[in-house]
Amino acid sequence: MSAHTTLSEKERAELEAKVANTIAVLQQAESEYAKDKVVFANSLGAEDVVITDLISKHSPSIGMFVLDTGRLPEETLKLLTDVQALYSNIQVDVYYPEAGDVEQYVKEHGVNAFFESQERRKGCCFVRKIKPLKRALSNREAWITGLRREQSVTRDEIGFKEFDEGNGIDKFNPLADWTEADIWEYINANKVPYNALHDQNYPSIGCAPCTRAISAGEDVRAGRWWWENPETRECGLHPGTPVVEAKPINVMDFLPK
Repeated sequence: MSAHTTLSEKERAELEAKVANTIAVLQQAESEYAKDKVVFANSLGAEDVVITDLISKHSPSIGMFVLDTGRLPEETLKLLTDVQALYSNIQVDVYYPEAGDVEQYVKEHGVNAFFESQERRKGCCFVRKIKPLKRALSNREAWITGLRREQSVTRDEIGFKEFDEGNGIDKFNPLADWTEADIWEYINANKVPYNALHDQNYPSIGCAPCTRAISAGEDVRAGRWWWENPETRECGLHPGTPVVEAKPINVMDFLPK
């Protein structure tokens, strides 16, 4: 997944435009809200290390947080340590699930009950991800994610800025129009640290038991909750939301005339 890409000259120009657009979206978010009112939800995936690098270089007043579910792969935890050390000009907070919530879920359903049904899988996600996210976003007015339209059928209509009805705040997706090749071209060109599992055919990485490597030709999110219907394969962090216009949304505006 991390192999060097071979973009054409046109694709490289388009990527430069996308980088400029992403910086503009981040700076829009930075300027529209007070310093402690907008935050980046950093999943430590390939997309999110790109945003981490761009925030550090261009919008360091935007804070970040990571949700440690208690079942993350060791490679993800190592990357978290690397990110905190390398990007020392930004604060990266870590939120954990409440111990009592985890204990109650395991007591009632079992430690791996998420394999039994989508309802129980979403219950686990609620305890380990949704509730900590609610704490992380409390008193915020906007958050930033690494969602891309290309990732899955559940994300193919996301905008650069949306209103997140579930959390009652705005949500920015500055990489909405980036491709997988764009992501890896940026990572390689800028020597951005990334999760070692990407080199083992894990394009999308979540909790260890709910993530697997994929085969050639599979959808990039095929390794997440692979036993479920792909059209409903989300954890609840990013339910569909109506698009709200973000100011810098036309990447062609940044291409050389």
